[in-house]
Amino acid sequence: MERRLAAILAADVVGYTRLMGRDEAGTLQRLTALREEILEPLIAEHTGRVVKLMGDGLLVEFASLVDAVGCAVAWQTALEEHETEQPEDDRLVFRIGINLGDVLVEGGDIHGDGVNIAARLEGLAEPGGICLSGDAYRQVRGKIQVGFVDLGDHDLKNVAEPVRIYRIAGHEAAAVPAKALLALPDKPSIAVLPFTNMSGDPEQEYFSDGISEDIITELSRFRSLFVIARNSSFHYKGQSPKVQQIGQELGVQYVVEGSVRKAANRVRVTAQLVEARSGNHLWAEKYDRDLEDIFAVQDELVRTIVSTVGGRIDVAGKARAVRLNDTSLRAYDLYLRAGAAQDRNTREDYRLARQYLERAAALDPTLVQAHHNLSLVHYMEWMAYWVDDRDRAIANSMNAAKTAAALDPADSSIHSQLGMLHMKRREFDEAGQHFDKAIHLNPNDSRAQALYGFYLTAIGEPDQGIEQFDQAMRLNPLAPSWFHWLRGIAYFTSGRYKDAIMDLRSIKSPINEVRGWLAASYAQAGRLEEARAMLEEFLHIAEQEMAVFPGRKLRAWEAYWHGATEYKNEAHFEHLYDGLRRAGLPE
Repeated sequence: MERRLAAILAADVVGYTRLMGRDEAGTLQRLTALREEILEPLIAEHTGRVVKLMGDGLLVEFASLVDAVGCAVAWQTALEEHETEQPEDDRLVFRIGINLGDVLVEGGDIHGDGVNIAARLEGLAEPGGICLSGDAYRQVRGKIQVGFVDLGDHDLKNVAEPVRIYRIAGHEAAAVPAKALLALPDKPSIAVLPFTNMSGDPEQEYFSDGISEDIITELSRFRSLFVIARNSSFHYKGQSPKVQQIGQELGVQYVVEGSVRKAANRVRVTAQLVEARSGNHLWAEKYDRDLEDIFAVQDELVRTIVSTVGGRIDVAGKARAVRLNDTSLRAYDLYLRAGAAQDRNTREDYRLARQYLERAAALDPTLVQAHHNLSLVHYMEWMAYWVDDRDRAIANSMNAAKTAAALDPADSSIHSQLGMLHMKRREFDEAGQHFDKAIHLNPNDSRAQALYGFYLTAIGEPDQGIEQFDQAMRLNPLAPSWFHWLRGIAYFTSGRYKDAIMDLRSIKSPINEVRGWLAASYAQAGRLEEARAMLEEFLHIAEQEMAVFPGRKLRAWEAYWHGATEYKNEAHFEHLYDGLRRAGLPE
């Protein structure tokens, strides 16, 4: 195939599906006339070539980037004037993306990343707007009398490296009603589209609608999410709009879509999470189930999808925040960046997380998540002996948790944190009440389920705790590493040392306490050489990290292990100490 450098323009009609649904024949007639009378003459005037028509869009190639941008500006200006007489909801409005890149030529068609990036830019443009890649901007700046707005780097679907994007000022949303351009909420926002019934049986519509409605209801339990109501989401039932359009019309960052196929006694549900702005698929899964109890199946599917979606949004948010420049961070982005630092499980990263969260709480004192995570950070610094004044750290943790609870008493994650704090104070009844409340408020909160499993282990019911951990991990396939850490403790407490070792060894960046549990687990399993090596590693790192190192005698470590897990029964502490003795830690 021939290769050449080309300026590529990709354009499509905003809300084409909606316009066709209202007046198919009229829309096609108007669009055809618009192309013949305005667009094709403009393209010819700017020495462009229409590569292909794509229903609601066009792909155009130019030899000159200046011609491509000049054509796009003239295109949007002419269209704005032409459609002024039309009612706002009936106007033909285009988005345009322009890229400079290498293309493969096959007959009259062109392919390659140069084309793909132009198409992605078109999807990111505002209605009535024009977006350029960084490569295109660098070639055209100063050569055409328009203003540019830097939109920063973006990850584009099927494009390996982030792409810098620029918007041409003054050519966005000129011909669409303001209601289509909703500002994004401060917290992650999501719309659940009605799942498509693929069964070929209209009477099965209730099942696919029920899945969608239940996902909306259950996602609404997550106080950290902004969830679009059913009526707005179901407006798109039977339509096939682009996710970028849905994101703009509903003002959301993420869209959940899927399908349901029932046949005989089996059901297959597919679900996917899409980032609205870029169209990137963040997660997709397929579920096959027997329909022995249709409502039990529906409940299971909803729980699994909801928890996974919540986990994926959290991962995506942290990744985005880490890439942001420090000067651009807002309160919520600071909270996300703190979460990414916490995931690295080091003393320095927790100190950094604390600084981020203190800044976030100062910027927005009503940000519940900042106070909640600040409580977690103070708690971890207390538990790991990473601060000199541990009494102050645990008091700060309780104060931050109480502040978060006062701001939002219906947040399940805050009640689970209060449960942990009461457990550490050996207030087991109060702890149990908070865990019960957390799970009642949000049965899909995998974090609350896992911490409840840890509580059950502490009060002497490790086997029930393990069941609770398993349930949490079914809810959240993206379970963070601390799920395995705490389940490893439950396995150790239950005497299942092989399982404990497997869980604890699976943690990629463990906090040092994990090495202590591993040493005891190896010892109780009879693997004494591994136990001694792991104990020595634990003591070496502890001497470097801890504000006050207890030394190399077992009894000097008792306060540390009470901080690690506050067993109700002293026999369970003796079980741990026996493992550490066998690993080589003398009395």
